[in-house]
Amino acid sequence: MEKRRVVITGIGAVSPVGNTAEESWQSVLDRKSGIGPLTRLDTELFPVKVAAEVKDFDIEEYLPKKEARKMDRFTHYAMAASIMAMKDAGLEELDAETALRTGVWIGSGIGGMETHEKQFLTFQEKGYRRVSPFFVPMMIPDMASGQVSIHFGAKGINSCTVTACASGTNSIGDAFEVILRGDADVMITGGAEAPITTMSVAGFCANTALSLNPDPNTASRPFDKERDGFVIGEGAGILILEEYEHAVKRGAKIYAELVGYGSTGDAHHITAPAPEGEGAVRAMQQAIQKAGITPDEIGYINAHGTSTAYNDLFETMAAKTVFGDHAYKLAISSTKSMTGHLLGAAGGLEAIFTAKALQEGILPPTTNFENPDPECDLDYIIDGPRKADVTYAMSNSLGFGGHNASLIFKKI
Repeated sequence: MEKRRVVITGIGAVSPVGNTAEESWQSVLDRKSGIGPLTRLDTELFPVKVAAEVKDFDIEEYLPKKEARKMDRFTHYAMAASIMAMKDAGLEELDAETALRTGVWIGSGIGGMETHEKQFLTFQEKGYRRVSPFFVPMMIPDMASGQVSIHFGAKGINSCTVTACASGTNSIGDAFEVILRGDADVMITGGAEAPITTMSVAGFCANTALSLNPDPNTASRPFDKERDGFVIGEGAGILILEEYEHAVKRGAKIYAELVGYGSTGDAHHITAPAPEGEGAVRAMQQAIQKAGITPDEIGYINAHGTSTAYNDLFETMAAKTVFGDHAYKLAISSTKSMTGHLLGAAGGLEAIFTAKALQEGILPPTTNFENPDPECDLDYIIDGPRKADVTYAMSNSLGFGGHNASLIFKKI
């Protein structure tokens, strides 16, 4: 039996740098940052003063108000991005046969934290009878997938991967494998997150993961010597994956092909990455092996690049281990320098950027790189977007709990 191929036929995004995939992509090419003052919370409560918030987003452009009220903000983002992606793919209306072969796999690291906090306060003040009957289905992380499935009538596999900051990338990889093994022809996949909440920010402040830099313009500075933590962000990135022959048969446009997926565990620490990025090394190697290519065929990496001391160093070390001398010829960038860190949604948005980079032959930059770190000495595309005819590109995500995920895309 001939091996099935998987391509991207639709994209949709809600992000700090734009409320569509195209606007988000253009913003990172224009070096436009979505990071600004933290407005959603009382900044007097926290040492953190900046965040990457979604702006001017109205869920009622996509859903009736009555339905939207039954969903947490992270599901709003997922629904909007999925509606955009399915429209982009020309799959707004699924016929009875296609519906059975269309699945949904959308990850979230935290899920409905905002709903949890609000409903707990209601319980404390007014008792259990006043807690919303929608509390549990609004809060649980799989509900983005559930609501998207219901909205489109997609009756194939319906799942959610929760692997912290690797959730989006793992979900795409898991959806990819569903199509490869023949269990679906179309998958709506990616990640969604709305973590700019009191307890989420408090928790990340308590474990010193967030940048304390009050300047929005320099707070997220991946690979820079002065980096001091990540900037929390929110949003969703959704891709439509489709079996190649299925896509060709209906005349779909194709952004890129997904050819490799690697996923490993550090078995090391609940928050710190394994020394020298050992787990990330194995994820990248696994993805390369599954893609059936050699390391030197990779031309670009959209790095996890969180702007934290350990991540940026160990991810750089991991690249050197995997690629050897080719690591110094690779183009690498962290779009988190502009988008902030979308946690479970990061991999979805960054997969879109990676596919667009291949399609358009232009690589997005890393911004705010001003003070070179002698230990982070690779080519991080610091001078602005770069024209480059790349055939294979990689996107990496690494998460608390020791989760490592890598995807490899091919120009088509």
